Amino acid sequence: MTNDTRSAALVVVDMQNDFADVRGSLYVRGAERVLQAVNRAVRSAVDGGDMVVYTQDWHPESTPHFAKDGGTWPVHCVAGTWGAMLHPDLEIASDASYVRKGVGGEDGYSGFSVRSPETGAVSRTELDRLLRMARVGSVTVVGLATDYCVKETVLDARQLGYGVTVLLDGIAPVDLRPGDGKDALDAMRRAGADFV
Repeated sequence: MTNDTRSAALVVVDMQNDFADVRGSLYVRGAERVLQAVNRAVRSAVDGGDMVVYTQDWHPESTPHFAKDGGTWPVHCVAGTWGAMLHPDLEIASDASYVRKGVGGEDGYSGFSVRSPETGAVSRTELDRLLRMARVGSVTVVGLATDYCVKETVLDARQLGYGVTVLLDGIAPVDLRPGDGKDALDAMRRAGADFV
């Protein structure tokens, strides 16, 4: 008799070409090192029978999230483009789940939620539902970038009651402002995340 109930999951945040490839529009320095650590984490999760979920920014061509439309960021991870695809060297678990965020033009920092840049209204992605269906109680988070999508995913996970571990060698910051990465680590620590 097999038991398909899982108690842990690995959440791989936004390991997409625009962030993880030096040619990407929002390349994160150190992404190559992070990719190696993420692949080790994926192998470990698969070997341990844990659920693996990959998140992806998946933006329309025009969105208030982009600087050209009044937002903060250069155009990145436009749905269906090379930049939005998961990095080709990323290991993919055979039974993985995928969560795409920002599909309606929202700010999609967290894997768990998106926010309208115009109204501030927050809505949920399907990540929490997927984890609860699999009876997941704790998540390990890796990916890009520490000070944005990783941090927001971790904070939402803690708010939703998940135990959270962050693999330090599996993340890297954008550091748009010097110290953003350190501040993000402090915020995650205050929220109750553990670091390995």
